[in-house]
Amino acid sequence: MSQGIEFNRLMLDMRAMQMDAMSAPKSTAVPEVAGSSFSDMLGQAVNKVNDTQQASTQLASAFEIGKSGVDLTDVMISSQKASVSFQALTQVRNKLVQAYQDIMQMPV
Repeated sequence: MSQGIEFNRLMLDMRAMQMDAMSAPKSTAVPEVAGSSFSDMLGQAVNKVNDTQQASTQLASAFEIGKSGVDLTDVMISSQKASVSFQALTQVRNKLVQAYQDIMQMPV
């Protein structure tokens, strides 16, 4: 008999939860997150890499024409910074493409 009472109590609790779920207002709006969006951050990263590469190219050009105050070490360091930043950006792009492909291949 106590199992019957527990079962009835369980059913009443489930119905109460069902009524609560049905009467709760359904919110479909996505809350906005304060701060930068992912696309803004990615765009800024691409712009920084571009600026680094342009600065490296300008420094190399200045060294090639013999401009005073430009050392070979500065040119090489700038070139390596540009190279490393571009490689890092390429790796981020590859990871994003792979993640997108993984998501698109998931069964619905």
